[in-house]
Amino acid sequence: MTTERPRTVGLVLAGGLARRMGGGDKALIQIGGAAILDRVLAVLRGSCDPIILNANGDPARFARYGLPVIADSVPDFAGPLAGILAGLDWAAANAPGTEWLVSVPGDCPFLPADLVDRLHAARAETGTPLACARSGDWRHPVVGLWRVDLREDLRHALTVEDLRKIEIWTARHGVAIASWPDQPIDPFFNVNTPDDVVTADRVAKQQENV
Repeated sequence: MTTERPRTVGLVLAGGLARRMGGGDKALIQIGGAAILDRVLAVLRGSCDPIILNANGDPARFARYGLPVIADSVPDFAGPLAGILAGLDWAAANAPGTEWLVSVPGDCPFLPADLVDRLHAARAETGTPLACARSGDWRHPVVGLWRVDLREDLRHALTVEDLRKIEIWTARHGVAIASWPDQPIDPFFNVNTPDDVVTADRVAKQQENV
């Protein structure tokens, strides 16, 4: 099923602590000669307007991208839901009339080109206010489509209920699933460790030679 894509804010979640990488910004790791963030933005451009980054700390490290960088509004690194809430709040304040936001992690170098359209098609088909991606048997709740007007409900869940698990909150509202195959490469493969960097770099070079 296809559906007309409404205006959608793109949110790149780049605020993780990257403990298994020894710290730093995973989004800036070079894969196949380009930063992961460059690869992510290449997918979102053309589907999302505007695009924003969620990251804590000094925003100057992302200055070359010329994008708004927003920090979590919930303290103490409350996880991806805090970044999504920050994105929803930014959209409500800066993109009036925009009803939708798509979130993606900043450590996924192989996101599918049809990501935003497929998420919109899934939520339109089911009539739900949320959608998330799945590859093979695995759901990826951070790769999601969110309705901006749910932000106060999410704020209550985070700040009053101390809720941290995305799928507990999304289940309350109903979430559609958009599925992709996980072979020959999982499009939602994420770079968490130095070994993942090696694997991703090899895959990126193989893709260049196809």
